[in-house]
Amino acid sequence: MQGLLFIIAAPSGAGKSSLVNAVLADDPQLVLSISYTTRAARAGEVNGREYHFVNRATFQRMLEAGEFLESAEVHGNLYATSQKQIADVRARGRDIVLEIDWQGAQQVRRIFPDAVGIFILPPSRPELERRLRARGKDTEDAIQRRLAAAAEEMGHAAEFDFVIINKDFEEARRDLDAVVRASRLRLAHQSARHPELFRLHN
Repeated sequence: MQGLLFIIAAPSGAGKSSLVNAVLADDPQLVLSISYTTRAARAGEVNGREYHFVNRATFQRMLEAGEFLESAEVHGNLYATSQKQIADVRARGRDIVLEIDWQGAQQVRRIFPDAVGIFILPPSRPELERRLRARGKDTEDAIQRRLAAAAEEMGHAAEFDFVIINKDFEEARRDLDAVVRASRLRLAHQSARHPELFRLHN
């Protein structure tokens, strides 16, 4: 029985990573896909935990070898998802979360149309800008680029199955947990996980 594939996307600053980490902490069945990126590690980030940090030459070599399920360029940096990691986790029957942007989400959905798409929205543009500034991680130029990109990114929310508005963190966390739990209760998933129960009624 293969595990489920969850795709979670959001504009920068919407709180996606914090929400995903909170749900992961309470759900041992859920595994986070660790993406590859060419961007430099930020303070406190550890290679292999937040991302696999590689240079552009290594990234390009892996891309040409067909090792990535999807890849995209975001804010001048390259990001990608390992095909092998996704296949290994799902083969063990565990569910996996991909934190990717809308470009990557489109690529994954073409290969896995049954993937569950979840988009995280900030409650407003002013609140998004406040959060980006409060992080203290970006220059003013980077903040303006992220705000400009956010409008386009939010325009792709309609491509996802579920939309969660992260106004109150605890409420948004409960919403994300509810989506994960409800997805596991779909008929196709339940009948594949518990075939003996469904045979009793045939």
